[in-house]
Amino acid sequence: MSVADRLAEQARLRPAAAALVDGRGRRLTFSRLEEDVARAAGWLRAAGVRPGHTALVFVPVSVDLYVALLALFRLGATAMLVDPSAGRAHLEACCGRRPPDALLAVRRAHWLRLVAPALRRIPLKVSLGGAVPGARTWPRECASSPAPAVAVPDEAAALITFTSGSTGRPKAAVRTHGFLLAQHRALERNLALAPGDVDLVTLPVFTLANLASGLTTVIPEADLRRPGAVDAASIFAQVERERVTRLAASPAFFERLVEFGRATGRKLPGLRQLHTGGAPVFPRVLAGMRDLAPGATVGAVYGSTEAEPIAHVRWEDVSAEDLAAMRGGRGLLAGRPVPEVRLRILRDCWGAPRPATDAAGLEAETRPAGVPGEIVVAGDHVLRGYLDGVGDEETKIRVDAEVWHRTGDAGMLDEQGRLWLLGRCAARIVDDRGELYPLTVECVAMTFGEVRRAAALAVGGRRLLGIEAREGSKDLLAKLQAAVAWARIDEVRIVEKLPLDRRHNAKVDYPALRRMLGD
Repeated sequence: MSVADRLAEQARLRPAAAALVDGRGRRLTFSRLEEDVARAAGWLRAAGVRPGHTALVFVPVSVDLYVALLALFRLGATAMLVDPSAGRAHLEACCGRRPPDALLAVRRAHWLRLVAPALRRIPLKVSLGGAVPGARTWPRECASSPAPAVAVPDEAAALITFTSGSTGRPKAAVRTHGFLLAQHRALERNLALAPGDVDLVTLPVFTLANLASGLTTVIPEADLRRPGAVDAASIFAQVERERVTRLAASPAFFERLVEFGRATGRKLPGLRQLHTGGAPVFPRVLAGMRDLAPGATVGAVYGSTEAEPIAHVRWEDVSAEDLAAMRGGRGLLAGRPVPEVRLRILRDCWGAPRPATDAAGLEAETRPAGVPGEIVVAGDHVLRGYLDGVGDEETKIRVDAEVWHRTGDAGMLDEQGRLWLLGRCAARIVDDRGELYPLTVECVAMTFGEVRRAAALAVGGRRLLGIEAREGSKDLLAKLQAAVAWARIDEVRIVEKLPLDRRHNAKVDYPALRRMLGD
């Protein structure tokens, strides 16, 4: 069974309910979406796409993207997503790892063929949204005969995405059909996905889960490549117009909405559930989300490409004692691990492979409550390996017949079994003053309203705290230095802008920051 099969079930159960709505007025019911997917699959099959083929997809987040993905799933083909903004070398490397059989791209993306030989070598080229020389034009109003769904085994590849490759050869995360369904079940249970809700979503994996659960998904009227720069007024209008009841987005996206709401005095009382994740979610972000939608359930989801979700925390469950602990340098509370994962904190030896072991060996490496280490997880929605095994040696542990994933994050469990995040293992500072994880310091700095963003790191043997500050921040440096005195920071330095990841606009790019500061 695949996510496309679950869509067909929803089309039978609630044919007239809205499945997808975009900001340009396009609205598809579950019945119409199922029909469009079946006809698109028929068109692709007639064009030569077969089970086991790989299609490189360059389509922005839109109704067309989900029709294309689900049509490929229906055919038993694999969708491959690559960030074109990562550069030509990255694109060539990814296509070299898994040479595509087809290219599905919007018109402007076909210009990449002029500079990327790997794209020119793809046998079948398809243009969405208009004619392009050398490509077949995908008809939006497709009259092709519907293609029957191909029975796919759970282990068949459904979706391939790539890491940035900034630290070496890009790793290819292969999500199988079984993985996507297990992920859907975990999201459905832990985020209470239920038919009848209207969910504005910026993250495609959440949209696939919504379609499988019978929710209406509203696609934001925004450029989701820059969530920290969205037009908040347009989002407010869309939420109100479509009577949205749920919203799931990155912290940067929510920060834009909160700032707009506070500046205009507007709120979104119709929202009943708000979820954020994809980057560290500091308490003030959750507090701002609650201000935006009074009475709503507000929560943060911790996870990664390889395992989403891992843990979940609700703002109403964060106590005054928890907030004091975060202000005191304990780290960032991520909440309880979801029931679908098994989680351990192991001795931190990030950067060195971990040999195969057994259950007893894993437990011997497991740290007790309150002791930091590497976060490792296992479960049905945890990626067991990368394409061709590239990346497995440093990120996987074989425990008897099971594979555990090393997240690369440091954390610890408290006496209540809740997970606290400490930062990336690779960003850990180790010097003659001892060990320091960056998120413990950053969490303290982010309690100051004058601090927009913060990053702790070592440069040239010195411990630095770099911050983006808002205007009018009197005596901020001295106050910060005093607040993190326990961390023995050598200097608190204001920088004009901290470098962030492209995807969520919320994770600090530590190597780029280190270069900026002169290492």
